[in-house]
Amino acid sequence: MIPGDTEYLAAQRADLLRFARGSRHDLGFGWLDEAGELDPSRPVELWITCRMTHVFALGLLADEPPAPGGPDRAALRALVEHGVAALRGPLRDAEHGGWYAAVGADGPTDPTKQAYGHSFVVLAATSAVVAGVDGARELLTEALAVQDARFWDERAGLVVEEWDRTWTTLDGYRGINANMHTVEAYLAAGDVTGDSIWHRRAGRIAGTVEGWARDNDWRIPEHFDADWNPLLEHHHDQPAHPFRPYGATVGHGLEWARLLVAVDATLAEPPADLVEAAVSLYDRAVGDGWAADGADGFVYTTDWSGRPVVRARMHWVLAEAVSTADVLLRTTGGGRFADDAARWWAYADRSLVDHERGSWHHELDASNTPSAETWPGKPDVYHAYQAALLPRLPVTPSFATALAAR
Repeated sequence: MIPGDTEYLAAQRADLLRFARGSRHDLGFGWLDEAGELDPSRPVELWITCRMTHVFALGLLADEPPAPGGPDRAALRALVEHGVAALRGPLRDAEHGGWYAAVGADGPTDPTKQAYGHSFVVLAATSAVVAGVDGARELLTEALAVQDARFWDERAGLVVEEWDRTWTTLDGYRGINANMHTVEAYLAAGDVTGDSIWHRRAGRIAGTVEGWARDNDWRIPEHFDADWNPLLEHHHDQPAHPFRPYGATVGHGLEWARLLVAVDATLAEPPADLVEAAVSLYDRAVGDGWAADGADGFVYTTDWSGRPVVRARMHWVLAEAVSTADVLLRTTGGGRFADDAARWWAYADRSLVDHERGSWHHELDASNTPSAETWPGKPDVYHAYQAALLPRLPVTPSFATALAAR
């Protein structure tokens, strides 16, 4: 098999599902270590439970032969049902509404209500609805109601970041990471419900972020105060933060580029020049991030002049790079994107894919040796699975809807 070809990607999808099935926990889906075993020191987190539910739903809809030891259709359906039940059960705040960020055996370990995790509730629910899982429609209806009432800021055309458990105190921080995944969730919600308000809101977010990126030499400001003023030095003392790192996040430039193309293809009247902006974001991220210190791989972050700050190679950045290259190839016809994707799939196979134990190493150091400074274990197959799936689907609609349309 050649890395990135049809047979290779099918084998990747099957093995990622095999590895991911080990994340099943009584309370949802848990954190997997390097060997694919549950890490008992970790709580069950909302974002992981949602992402696993989403991926298992995609696996069910794809209806492909399982890897040896991997879940068949019945097992995949049971895993999606388990995820929906967890999101309607232990992770849901039955008293105040919304979903806890994390839970343990004795209840919530992090009771905050976070836009990041809530975006993935919407995404998981949409995929489960398309897969025909009981309770998913009710979950999606509730998740969208919470989006509308608690997170959507109509004046700004963006989502706010984090509330306390009782929805009494709104944190003053605003973030682009949560808004990025909200775009993905809103596009899927519009596809599944047929309500164009979610597509239009995704377009508003995308247009605003595109403007910020254009004004900042295509390096996206990530952190803002409550009035949406950029905080360019935020977390200067925590440059490798897993969700809010300092500086420009190379992978987010790539991921936003893909989402801008999706918004452009979805809306009848999208914000202007989104495809052009997507190419500019891609070129900036690749120019700043790929082999920036002489070794293959994408660095995690750069400063505002493009110099590497955190030189670790995160698996999700490479996954978004190959996905965006594939989308831009099909959207623009530019052959250079095919060359990029082929080079990066070869790198992924050589350095990131764990051919012995399965899944992908989540983090490599600057010499491409497995590391665990920011991301210990292998808790997430979402980016890798979508990267292996996207080449067999159209650019739009969203993953689950596109699989069902096949």
